[in-house]
Formats: sequence, C-alpha cells, structure tokens
Amino acid sequence: MRIFGHYIRRRVLMLAGAELLVAYLCLYAVLTLPPFQPEALSLLDPQLMVATLVVLVVLTLAGLYESDYLATRSTLRSLLRLVPAILVVGGLLLAYGAMVPAALFSPTAVGGGVLLLLTGLVAERTLWRNFSEADAFKRRVLVLGTGSRACAIDTIHPDKYSEELPYRVLGYIATQGEKDCARDPGRHFQLGSDASLLGMAREHRVHEIVVAIRNRRHNLPIGQLLECKLNGVAVTDVSSFFERELQKVQLDSLNASWLIFGEGFRQHWTRNAVKRTFDVLASATLLAATLPVMLATALAIKLESRGPVFYWQTRVGQGNVPFEVCKFRSMREDAEVDGVARWAVHDDDRITRVGRIIRKLRIDELPQVINVFQGSMSFVGPRPERPVFVGQLTEQIPYFPARHTIRPGITGWAQVRYPYGASVEDARQKLQYDLYYVKNHTLFLDILILFETVKVVLFGRGAR
Repeated sequence: MRIFGHYIRRRVLMLAGAELLVAYLCLYAVLTLPPFQPEALSLLDPQLMVATLVVLVVLTLAGLYESDYLATRSTLRSLLRLVPAILVVGGLLLAYGAMVPAALFSPTAVGGGVLLLLTGLVAERTLWRNFSEADAFKRRVLVLGTGSRACAIDTIHPDKYSEELPYRVLGYIATQGEKDCARDPGRHFQLGSDASLLGMAREHRVHEIVVAIRNRRHNLPIGQLLECKLNGVAVTDVSSFFERELQKVQLDSLNASWLIFGEGFRQHWTRNAVKRTFDVLASATLLAATLPVMLATALAIKLESRGPVFYWQTRVGQGNVPFEVCKFRSMREDAEVDGVARWAVHDDDRITRVGRIIRKLRIDELPQVINVFQGSMSFVGPRPERPVFVGQLTEQIPYFPARHTIRPGITGWAQVRYPYGASVEDARQKLQYDLYYVKNHTLFLDILILFETVKVVLFGRGAR
C-alpha cells in the first residue's frame, strides 16, 4: 500500500492495527478490574489512549515490525525482542505514575498490564503468523517475460523462503527475442492463437501481471495488457514492482523512460518550505536533547588525543555545490597526512578509541546540526560524499548525480536500510535507496526515517 508516496506492506499495517487494538483492550481490562474504579474510566480516556500509542511506538522502535523479525518462526527469538519491549513500556508507565499523582497506572496496574500485554501480543502474533503465511492471502503474480529481468523476481529475497513472501509467482510468459532463464520449465507459458493473456490470468486467478521485457519494441502485447487491466487485473512495470517490494530503485531493471514518465521526483516550493521548517525544528530539538552528550564527547576527544575537537571536510551538496561539513573528530589528526582520500574500512587503525565509540553510536554526526541551520544540509537526505569520490562514482554508477538534486542529510533512507558503505559496490547499493528517497520524499517518509535512525542508534547497526 502506498501512503504519501511511500510503500508500506499491507500485512504490516494490519498487524500494527491489530496490536493497537490488543494493547488497548489489555490496558482497559486491567484498569477496569478490582480494585480499580471501572465507572470512572471512559472508553476514550486520554491516558489510556496515550498509553496504547506508547506501546505501538516502543514495539516499532524495538524492530518488531521489521521484515526479518516478522519472518522468524522461532518462538524464543520472538520473545527475546518482545519481552524487553513490553518491560520498557511498563517502566515508562511506572515513571509516569510516579510523576503524576492522579495517574491511572499504579504499580499494581502496570504489573498486571505487562503480563496481560505480553500474553495478548504473543497469542495475537501466533495467530497472525499462521494466517498471513496462508496462500490465500498472497498476491498471485504472472510475469510477462523470461529474460534476466523476469528471473530476478524470484531472487530479490534470497534470505527468505517462498512461503514468507507476500506474493507467489505462478509462471513466466515467453516472448520473442529473450533468452530463457527461468529456473522451472513447468512454469513457462506461451501466448498463441488459443491462449490469451486474460485467459491465462483468469485460469490461474492472477491478481497482478508484471511486465519484465527488456526490449519492448514490437514485442509488447499492448492490446492484451489493456484488456487485462480493464478486467481488473493489475499491470505493473518490473521497475515499479522492485521499488514496491524492496523500497529502493533497482538500477539493474531501470529504464530512463520510467524515471521520466513515472510518478515522483516532485520539487515544489510548498514541499521545500515544509521540509525546511521540519529541518530547523528537528535540529533544534536534537541540539537541545543531546547538548550534554556533545559536551562530554568534546571533552573526551580533547583528553584522548591532540588536535581539534571538530573536523571540517569538503563535501558535495545540492546542485553539486561543495560545502564544509562539521563532525566530531573520530580519527587521528594525521589520518590523511599524505592528502589522499580513503574509504573507511573495518577496524580502521586511524580511528581513535573515543572515535570508535562515537561512530558506533553515531554521535560523531551530531555537529552537523550546524550545517542544517546554515541551510547546506537537511535533517534527512542522502549522505554527502567527498568531491573526489563523487567524481569517481559518477563515472562508474549510472544516475549517481540524481542524489544531488536535493539537500544532503544527517541521516537518510540509505543509512537506515543499508550497512556502512566503503566501496564502489556499496555506493551503488546505497544509491538505489537514495533514488527511492529522492523520488518519494515527503514529511511522512522523513518521520519514518527518524524512527529507523533511533533503532540504528539503539542497536548499533551499520557503524564503522
């Protein structure tokens, strides 16, 4: 499902909605049992509503709606993340009850609520897993084409079993001029005088046809595709299919015409004004919340090694205009004494002990709020690269300059979706996420990225 330009899986939305209801019912049940006062509790009590939202936010920050977690069938692994999340909820409610004398949530109520929440969520997730993996809930997909693009659909989730995917590929329809590479010959179909595309779709109860033909000139059955669409069968370009399923723009399946004529890449003064307002407010909030951490970091850097606390480095910003980015110094002062720019590598010996810690927790990025206030960066956007790397990557990776059409950011979609990149191939992979953000960026997506960033900081993923 597409919400404000961003793709969110229906099954995740259904799960979040179900758990919002379960959390509400569990908390309401605890508060209406003796020795509490059921007659004083309204169904729309503000404290109850906020507590329910807190449960959902904590579950989200704990990564309980991530695809790799939802795919797990291990009860132990599920509990290892669910139990701490519910305990955090209990701690927050206890803290609220201690600060507000008239609060509904006494220690007894919180204890009962934690037990009931854990029981209810475990039962609900068990039922959800059994229903969501049923074949009846999967999209039935037919692929038009048998070439490399078509076969890539079967391998875009190599870490998942076929029953874990939200769709099922029923077969591939052969077209002229393409090399056959589908793995299972039994799933090959052939269009002919006695076999129409709509007939195949009806026979196999198809929900969606994915067009994955590379050479479409004189090789695309336009009339039959139109007939399918008019009869309720969705027709999707393979680039849009990959964008929806992977939440990135896959370069290997990309046509320039899809970028030009497709949706997205909208730049408007109202959108820019909203984003700039969000940048200033978010940066001011971050600065106020992390000022003690920044002061402690500056002192630790100064005590450990010689050199300045801050490190200014030239990066490429919007419109390929260079600017100076500000970070906490995490490397030795002579890290690039020869003047040669290098990618950071795993266990880089140039990184100081303090630097290793602040990189792991992403504290080294905090001074970039200065760049946000200056207007050279946004709070959310593609990470800015050094000019020497931009030159190299522009020559080796198609569409790389597209990431410079908006301001770079402190955090971004590529940073929360892909581990730290330190090679041309990593830059290529990250560009696919950057293009997705440039194409679909909205305030809604920025807020989602902030949630993802908090998870990255909490679990220390992708730092180097």
